[in-house]
Amino acid sequence: MQSRRSDAIRIARVICIAGIVYVHAWTGLSGYELDLARGTPQETLRWVLMEGFGRSAVPLLGLISGWLVAGSSRTRHWGPHVARKARTILLPMVLWNALAVLLVSGAAWQLGLAAPMPQSVRWLVEELFIVTRPPDINVQMPFLRDLFLCMVLAPLLVRLPSKALALLALAAGTCHVLGIGPPVILRASILMFFTIGIIARRANLAERVAAWPAVVALSPFVVLMPLHLYVSIGDARPFDDASTAAVDLAARVAASLAVWWLAWRLVATRAAPLLRRIEPYMFFYFCAHLILIWLLGPVVGKLTGKLGSPLYPVYLIGQPFLILGAVVAIAKGLLMVAPGLAETLSGGRLKRA
Repeated sequence: MQSRRSDAIRIARVICIAGIVYVHAWTGLSGYELDLARGTPQETLRWVLMEGFGRSAVPLLGLISGWLVAGSSRTRHWGPHVARKARTILLPMVLWNALAVLLVSGAAWQLGLAAPMPQSVRWLVEELFIVTRPPDINVQMPFLRDLFLCMVLAPLLVRLPSKALALLALAAGTCHVLGIGPPVILRASILMFFTIGIIARRANLAERVAAWPAVVALSPFVVLMPLHLYVSIGDARPFDDASTAAVDLAARVAASLAVWWLAWRLVATRAAPLLRRIEPYMFFYFCAHLILIWLLGPVVGKLTGKLGSPLYPVYLIGQPFLILGAVVAIAKGLLMVAPGLAETLSGGRLKRA
C-alpha cells in the first residue's frame, strides 16, 4: 500500500505539472485578441484543456506537500527544516526567475521578442524574489513562493489539532474567495490545500478517496467543469466576483480529487513505469516551461500558425509533450556538464547517476 501510494504521488505530480502547460500555452495572440476569440472552437478547446488538466495542479500539489510534511519527523525541527526548504524551493525559484529575466528579456532586447523587459530596479526585484506581486515572465512561480511560506509555518501546523487546522483551512479558503491575502500570501488557496493535506495524512484520506467508486470521485468534476467553463468563457456573467472565485475553488477541489483517483489507478497500468521515470524531471519542468514557451513558442508557431489557424490545435495539444522533450534533453545535458547546477535547479530531484 505504501509503495502504491508513493507511485500515485509521483504520477499525480506528472499529470498536474504537465497540465499547467495548457494554462500557459502559447497562442500567439494578445490579451485583447484572446478576448475577441472567446467562444470560438479553438479558444473553447484551450479552455477545456485548461479545465481538464490544469485545474487540479495547485490544489493537488499543495495537498501532496502538506501530506508529505505531516509524515516527516524532520518537519518539527524549524531551523533545519526551513533551511532545507530554502535550498529546495526558494533558491531554485530565484535562480529560475533570474534565468527568465536573462533569457526572455534578453531575447526581447536583442531579437525583438514580444516579452517584458526590465523597467526599474523595483521591477527586477519583484521578478526575482516575488515580494508583493506575481512576476511578469515566470507567472507560475507564486506557487513556489507561497509554498515556501507554508513550509515556514509547517513546524507549527503539524503540532496543531485537526480542528484548528480545519478552521485555518476554512479561513484560507474564505480569503481566496474574497481576494484577501496579497501581498503576504498571493494565493491563499495554497495555504488551504497545504493544511488540508496535513489533515488528510492524519485521517488516511489518500487511500480512502482512491477507493471511492468512479461515480463518487468523478461526478463533482464532471458537474463543475462545465459550470466553470460557462463562467470563464461565456458572454454572460451570472455571478459576482466572490461567487466566481467560489466556483473556481470548488472546481479545483473536484479536479484534484479526480486526478488523485486516476493516478491511483494508473499505478497498475503499463504507463506507470514511464511516468515514474519522468517524475524526477517535473520540478525542472515546472520551473522551465514558461521560459521555453516564451522563447520557442513563436518559433514553432511559425509552422502551425496562431490560435485560429488550421494546424494550431495540433500544436496546442502537443505543447506539454514538446516541452517535456526539451526539458529532458536540457536537464540531461546539464547533468553531464554541471551536475551541481542541475541538482540545484531541480530542487535536488536530479543528480548524476
